[in-house]
Amino acid sequence: MEDRYAFLTEWYDPTAALLRRYQLFYYPKDGSVEMFDVKNQRIFLRRTKYDEIHQEDLFVGNRVNVFSRQLNLIDYGDQYTANKLGSKKERTLALIKPDVVTKIGDVLELIYSSNLIVTKAKMTKLTWSQAADFYVEHQSKPFFSNLVQFVSSGPVVAMELMGDEAMSIWRRLLGPADSAVARREAPQSVRAQFGTDGIKNVGHGSDSLAAAAR
Repeated sequence: MEDRYAFLTEWYDPTAALLRRYQLFYYPKDGSVEMFDVKNQRIFLRRTKYDEIHQEDLFVGNRVNVFSRQLNLIDYGDQYTANKLGSKKERTLALIKPDVVTKIGDVLELIYSSNLIVTKAKMTKLTWSQAADFYVEHQSKPFFSNLVQFVSSGPVVAMELMGDEAMSIWRRLLGPADSAVARREAPQSVRAQFGTDGIKNVGHGSDSLAAAAR
């Protein structure tokens, strides 16, 4: 039976201002691709040979260009693909909060010692609205306002990390969300070493492959 790898992808449609989801199928035998429109349940692109994608490009968190569409690979499309390619490299977001921007060198040293590499980095300052959007999943939590206020109070550093199991390694490196708990349970973690409490706790790590891909 011919090998076929499947990924769930997202593409931002600027015309409609929507995120559209497709299943992307890759056939390593001849380097062909196929796309299926998830919402409309129809074939979007029939199987076509496409030389711009290679098997090494296929890992969750990466972005691939298919006929001018920049697709984010947000999850595996089936268990076979997860089993075959799941140990491949991942990309994940690491957001360094204002409390430790001045100690970014120390944080980077710990990142590199964990066999992760920084593929992109940008220092910026989030508005209150941007920070609220970033932490929208915590909107109903009592700490939401304090968190958004703090994250928008000064510069942050957004980094893209890459490596085998990058998302879980970064979250483990961060340690428990409450810095006091981190000092008790994970004394070598970043939060144990540089964090103050549950808000001023060094950084953010995506909690799912889909979130990391976005």
